Amino acid sequence: MAAGGVAWGTAAARWALLAAVLGSGMAFLDGTIVNVALPAIGEDLDADLTGLQWVLDSYLVTLTALVLLGGSLGDRFGRRRIFLVGVVIFVVASAACGAAPTTEALVAARALQGVGGALLVPGSLALLSATIRSTDRSRAVGAWSGLTGVASAGGPLLGGYLVDAASWRLAFLINLPLAVPVFLAARHVPESVDPDAAGGHLDIPGALTAAFGLALLAGGLIEGGVGWEPLPVAAAVTGVALLGLFVVIERRSPDPMLPPALFADRQFTGANLVTFAVYAGLGGALFLVVVGLQVALGYSALSAGLAMLPITLLMLALSARAGALAQRIGPRLPMTIGPLVVALGLSLLAGVSPGDGYVTGVLPGVLVFGLGLAATVAPLTATVLGAVDEHHLGVGSAANNAVARLAGLLAVAVLPVVAGVDIAGAGPEGFPGYATALRIAAALCVVGAGVAAATIRTASPTEPTTQASILQPCQHPCRADDDAPGLEGAASRS
Repeated sequence: MAAGGVAWGTAAARWALLAAVLGSGMAFLDGTIVNVALPAIGEDLDADLTGLQWVLDSYLVTLTALVLLGGSLGDRFGRRRIFLVGVVIFVVASAACGAAPTTEALVAARALQGVGGALLVPGSLALLSATIRSTDRSRAVGAWSGLTGVASAGGPLLGGYLVDAASWRLAFLINLPLAVPVFLAARHVPESVDPDAAGGHLDIPGALTAAFGLALLAGGLIEGGVGWEPLPVAAAVTGVALLGLFVVIERRSPDPMLPPALFADRQFTGANLVTFAVYAGLGGALFLVVVGLQVALGYSALSAGLAMLPITLLMLALSARAGALAQRIGPRLPMTIGPLVVALGLSLLAGVSPGDGYVTGVLPGVLVFGLGLAATVAPLTATVLGAVDEHHLGVGSAANNAVARLAGLLAVAVLPVVAGVDIAGAGPEGFPGYATALRIAAALCVVGAGVAAATIRTASPTEPTTQASILQPCQHPCRADDDAPGLEGAASRS
């Protein structure tokens, strides 16, 4: 491999992109394919709203809690190696999900899926970024965003077909054959590590504190519902306390799982704040839209998936172009306008009610939502990666993934409660709380746009860092000054 990484369009770059897309695509596909299967799961396993929330959030809890550790392990032991370990765990857990006899067994298997996802998701983007030269990285990230976005947005379509044609269990078992090409593609991807990480220790206290803190917080919010029962409230408060302790541990640890210096870069911090706001809106909205199409408008699972197909097509067609545009003009404008367009799409979808036709009622919101998502994802992802030095690609990607999954976790747990969503009471007469929840989600996206306008700078080109730097000691890791080679000086990468 040439110093500086391989050029975009070469065979090595295509193999790296294929491995990254197929691996993370499995996790992203599973994150959305489950949404359309929830009504069938609830009926088959006799699960109520709380049970269905846990089916979603048990995956998000372990994924969010361990994704930072996954990124650190990749930087330390090899990004490709940890990525493939994650694929194995994910596939085993998927088989357990497909065979689950009860809601409790499904929730446990979903939690194991999250462990696998925590290893393969940050590893996929890190190995892609470590392979592609920095001047082509935004194009690579744009292609990755578009293709994995297809996996995410295509989940409802594939899930709907599998649920209607056979069983909701196939929505999980589909991951088994998908893992084969992941291993074949990864064979052609070079290994990369952070040599500075080899002499340190794993941040076990940080990993455990984050995991238990998130689990208790999510459990308290889901089980508490609209009431103030003592046990759920105590669990949520304890979870918040543990997450506060996690911050203290990371600041004092000689080898932190999440280096605090990363957040000294204003661009990195701003991009993650945008991520939290936007993905909170997305996580809550997508959960409710797909379910609402079935329980309120009478769509079959397949029809609900087809209804969301335009999002897939828009992501595929526009994400790479959005990444290239952000590379030319800087990320601030796309990251400001994109969430505003997403918010408009969610506002349109909030107005959908029983009796509305697809073309006039549902499609306009879906199209606007898809346009906004395509404009947002690639610039946002490239901005995060551009704001960290080459040694911290794994943990930088993991940190942003953790923020996104935490936002989705909290949205699924809190939004239905705050909006008064009542799935059991939904039907041809209406879907209680649906419109309120989507308007709240739209407001969150508007907040994300405001944060982007205030914190994201239009970067100016500098000399790109080289692939060789991965093999050299890091002289100035995560510098926050304006002359540091973070995203402030990495427009060519974002």
